Amino acid sequence: MVLIIIGHPVSTCTRRVKTALYEKGVEFNLQVIDWPGGEHRTEAHLQKQPFGQVPVLIEEDGFILYESRAIGRYIAAKYANQGTKLLPDPSDLKAVALFEQAASVELADFDPPASGLAYEKIIKPRTGLTTDEKRVQTLNQTLNSKLDGYERILSKHKYLAGEELTLVDLFHLPYAATTELLAPELYESHPKVHAWYKELKERPSWKKANEGL
Repeated sequence: MVLIIIGHPVSTCTRRVKTALYEKGVEFNLQVIDWPGGEHRTEAHLQKQPFGQVPVLIEEDGFILYESRAIGRYIAAKYANQGTKLLPDPSDLKAVALFEQAASVELADFDPPASGLAYEKIIKPRTGLTTDEKRVQTLNQTLNSKLDGYERILSKHKYLAGEELTLVDLFHLPYAATTELLAPELYESHPKVHAWYKELKERPSWKKANEGL
């Protein structure tokens, strides 16, 4: 039985997981949830994902895992010997430490302002809410400052955790793609970041994760 991903093609977190799966060459079936119809709020879904979110991974033996980054790590570890290597060698403690450092940076420094911008400029208008332009300005300034830090990191090595691509680089793609559309100048004004992101978005896995959008 092919593993199942419950999600939605437009979902940033679903696309994050799909990218990892394509990088590893893992077959899966995307079970599209009826988001407009409120399927994510049904008891059946809440039993799998207690917060009513997507994606959710379900394996043949009934194992269920949610949270896109956790799913990505699980896939990268379980299928370590196929596809693109996305995790450092567990025996290389320094490489693991640098990977965890980069993972913390993505989650704590990049995601909050990037996802905040997406919410203000895309989600709010689609749901009938009014964009808070003052908050947008603040989020733009915050993201710009964070990208200053990324520029320093990427001036020292090619990827965020060193000279090799890892899962952490790929984790950025969904919200980097969104924020580049909303504020391209933030990336263009950071040449190292811009080159890093430009390479990432050209990966076949990311392009395939966005097919049909």
